[in-house]
Amino acid sequence: MGLAHSVGWVARGVGRQAATAKEIDPEHRRDGAGLLMLGLAILVGVAVWAGSAGPVGARLADAVRLFFGALSVFLPLLLLYGAVRLMRKPADPEHRGRSVVGWGALIVATASLLHVAQRPADDVELNGAGGLIGFGVGALLENAVTAWVAVPLLVLLLIFGLLVITATPINRIPERLMLLTDVLLGRSSARAPLPGADPDLPDLDEPGDGESKRRAPARRRQGSLADIGLAPDPDDGPAVVFDEDPIVHDTVLVPRGKKVPASRKTPEPPEHSPLPTRAEQLDISAVEGDYRLPPPSLLGKGAAPKSRSKANDEIMAALTGVFDQFNLDAQVTGFTRGPTVTRYEVEVGPGVKVERITQLSRNIAYAVKSPDVRILSPIPGKSAVGVEIPNTDPENVSLGDVLRSHAATADHHPMLVALGKDIEGRFVVANLAKMPHILIAGATGAGKSSCLNSLLVSILTRATPDEVRLLLVDPKRVEMTAYEGIPHLVTPIVTNAKKAADALEWVVREMDMRYDDLAANGVRHIDDFNRKVRSGEITAPPGVDRVMKPYPYLLVIVDELADLMMVAPRDVEDSVVRITQLARAAGIHLVLATQRPSVDVVTGLIKANVPSRLAFATSSLADSRVILDQPGAEKLLGRGDGLFLPMGASKPARFQGAWVDESEIADVVKFCKDQREPEFRPDVTAPPESKKKQIDEEVGEDLEVLLQAIELVVTSQFGSTSMLQRKLRVGFAKAGRLMDLMETRGIVGPSEGSKAREVLIKPDELEETLATLRVD
Repeated sequence: MGLAHSVGWVARGVGRQAATAKEIDPEHRRDGAGLLMLGLAILVGVAVWAGSAGPVGARLADAVRLFFGALSVFLPLLLLYGAVRLMRKPADPEHRGRSVVGWGALIVATASLLHVAQRPADDVELNGAGGLIGFGVGALLENAVTAWVAVPLLVLLLIFGLLVITATPINRIPERLMLLTDVLLGRSSARAPLPGADPDLPDLDEPGDGESKRRAPARRRQGSLADIGLAPDPDDGPAVVFDEDPIVHDTVLVPRGKKVPASRKTPEPPEHSPLPTRAEQLDISAVEGDYRLPPPSLLGKGAAPKSRSKANDEIMAALTGVFDQFNLDAQVTGFTRGPTVTRYEVEVGPGVKVERITQLSRNIAYAVKSPDVRILSPIPGKSAVGVEIPNTDPENVSLGDVLRSHAATADHHPMLVALGKDIEGRFVVANLAKMPHILIAGATGAGKSSCLNSLLVSILTRATPDEVRLLLVDPKRVEMTAYEGIPHLVTPIVTNAKKAADALEWVVREMDMRYDDLAANGVRHIDDFNRKVRSGEITAPPGVDRVMKPYPYLLVIVDELADLMMVAPRDVEDSVVRITQLARAAGIHLVLATQRPSVDVVTGLIKANVPSRLAFATSSLADSRVILDQPGAEKLLGRGDGLFLPMGASKPARFQGAWVDESEIADVVKFCKDQREPEFRPDVTAPPESKKKQIDEEVGEDLEVLLQAIELVVTSQFGSTSMLQRKLRVGFAKAGRLMDLMETRGIVGPSEGSKAREVLIKPDELEETLATLRVD
């Protein structure tokens, strides 16, 4: 028994250590694997090359020579290459599969050719030829089809391995040979690298010293977050993150006082910039169950972005021509190209008023043949005036590229979402937990629905149902049907405006319950509460039948706020204001979207408590002032072109929203639904008991009269107190009381003086409304 207990104690200790090892950061695990491979390369190298690694080395050298034959001399170098590559950058599943197939084909083909060439007769000669690998493939092939056919087949296999490793299709071989010739002869080349090439192979399109020098000033001009007014929160870290590797464009440096010659030829930069970096899939930490995040391969890749085009040069010449015509001492010193808009930087001479460029906005629009010209005077963080002009060859921004960028993969927070690309070509992501609430507005077709799809797909691909729960309100009934049944939902998608008001009241009750737990345990934020629950520091009080579990983030997305404000403006506004005032520490965050940003929808209280704004193209200047408190949104292009004003920023940043295809949404949703069924809360859309009792007490014995009044008002679609007096033969006080009861039930709108009240219920909803009232 003592021996059994000892063995069990050792086994349990090993199991605990293994469980602890799984919690190590992925980069540390990758470094450990790389160091292990490096040690194996050293051992094999000493054993095979020097034969002095002791008895273990001798056995290892014999085994390596037996399997690989003469190729065993190169095995340490191959292991060394694998170790360096593993420690340099995260492993990519696509590169891993290509490397295995390519190097496997090379080794098998070379070993088989050595065997066919030498034809060993015994084990000693086998070690000097292709080893067991060469014998197993080469001998079999030679006996089957003779050496005259086996050798060409093996050469083709060798060529296939080289093509796979270098990611070179056969039709691109001449182009790659020309690139290699250019590099060897020192000639400059403007050819783009082949998409998907192995990042560890030599880059045939690496810019030379001259291009590096030309790009150095442009790199110095790249502004930080503070340069464009997006200052980070000193306590919580930045809510908005930009990719660290922006697209850099050439700058035309002109001495002060001299004009740019129209005939001057600017050296052409490469047509495409490098593709966004790939990264590993996010690891799930501290999550119960076996839920897996959707793989990045479900989201497609976008086209390579352009750093310059012929249209950019033509617009620079047109701007210079306008300045020359009006004798304005100003030069176009460079530009930054975004997906849909390019910002041209203009510097004015000493003594020249910046307002003179602003006054030429119509002449600039006329010269560049575009009415959508936006002038920034100055560009935040730079001594230059920005002239934003739409590209004649716009590019789409793929959501998959944004989620695979360094800005997204560097932060594993589950509430991090992808927004798109800014005007400098950098990927933009935002942390909804640090917004903490956001208001999205834009006219029809401006890109509001695409933005909501990007937010939802970002959450589904980065967060499990144990980390983030969703409450989706869709009064339009068709915008969010693709997400029905995902395991992140707390209730089926709410499409009834009256039930949406009840759902917001449930959110208020959920927030109060979370605050009770936070106050009872002496913590200030839901993250601290969850951490203490997982570590066992917070448990249920003695005698209380409850299991303490971590609270997930709750994200509430309302697709059309205007519909809710029409049905129950007081209840919706009260709930939204209370949530936005208090819910940040409870892990509850709101995303409010509307295509009618008027003052009766986005009221002053809502604006004051929703600090982050995202504006797409609006139909008027007044709408832009409502959503952003400043002009600008009325000059946007639509189709995802937006202005983002996060909390704490002084100036909005222009960006192009990411696009996700419906088929990609369907694939991500299917992957999530196949793993887990949703766990709905039955009390989300149910009205609170206190409200029911209050309304029942108010109705009293007047139920039948109230039903007649509802039928009369709904069928005539005319909510008038005097009409009730005439039709029902009741007094003014009784008719006014009936109208107030109908207002509390969401049947008519609030009083508007002497005008008739708005009827909120359609005739085809009358039977359901009467049945509900009778049940209540």
